[in-house]
Amino acid sequence: MRAIWTGAITFGLVNVPVKVYSATEDHDVALHQVHDADGGRIRYKRVCEIDGKTIPYEHIAKAYDDGERTVILTPEDLESLPAERSREIDVVEFVPNDQLDPLMFDRSYYLEPDSKSLKAYALLRKTLEDEDRTAIVNFALRQKTRLGALRVRGNVLVLQTMLWHDEIREADFPSLESSPRITDRELSLSAALMESFAGDFEPEKFSDEYQEELRKLIDAKLEQGESVDTAATFGEEETEKKGGGEVIDLMEALQRSVERSRSGKESGTGGATKASASKTGAAKSTAKKSTARKATAKTTAEKAPAKKAKKPA
Repeated sequence: MRAIWTGAITFGLVNVPVKVYSATEDHDVALHQVHDADGGRIRYKRVCEIDGKTIPYEHIAKAYDDGERTVILTPEDLESLPAERSREIDVVEFVPNDQLDPLMFDRSYYLEPDSKSLKAYALLRKTLEDEDRTAIVNFALRQKTRLGALRVRGNVLVLQTMLWHDEIREADFPSLESSPRITDRELSLSAALMESFAGDFEPEKFSDEYQEELRKLIDAKLEQGESVDTAATFGEEETEKKGGGEVIDLMEALQRSVERSRSGKESGTGGATKASASKTGAAKSTAKKSTARKATAKTTAEKAPAKKAKKPA
């Protein structure tokens, strides 16, 4: 990893030099725009609306428009701001971990000690961990003054940028003003259903299926060309058809879900052989039904009389 910023954590007279690294990365497949007729790349030009000329990056400045006047801010103007020149992550206060609303978190960064002596870094990390607290900090990054949460993750300090309080929108929905009556029976079934799905969170169990399928499609098109058969690439899957517009009672849905979850667990503990045999039988049954449907369709098509052409008037 490459450091994107260097500075120091400061609280009181303590100074902890650190390097800042992005803790996350985007795994999405990079796509760009092209002309569908010939594949030519579509590019955007930086054209000035006044003289019609293409403007190089070094002559592009930021500006604010209030509707009547435009104020141009040059890079020198922005760099002259005191907050932008600061290289300090200033601790404002230490708060209990459970007081932070996850909705306020934005981006995450790893902090590596940038000093030959690791004692100050290790001391801060140990204190935060033992006291079960998070440091609320102020700092400047990429021409913005930011609010952040400094906490411990394993053996590293993590800095998470936070949204300002006025950037969190209120959940003001009229539909939430009424409180529907919930019976003890419904609550009991809902709790039972939730318990059947209970488990420890393991992030590695989850994957981005869309990006995986997109990569698979791209690889297939690279190998087979533009005439790739999408159905053949991903395989045809038979899905259980549900009646459209069917309204199921909440109690009935909860009861069915709990029973299905329990039966699934029982079959799972009954032995892998039984489950495998069941799946194999189901697969054979599905294959037979599919073959029968195809045969019926073929017979029907052969027996159907050809339509007579209409005589011209």
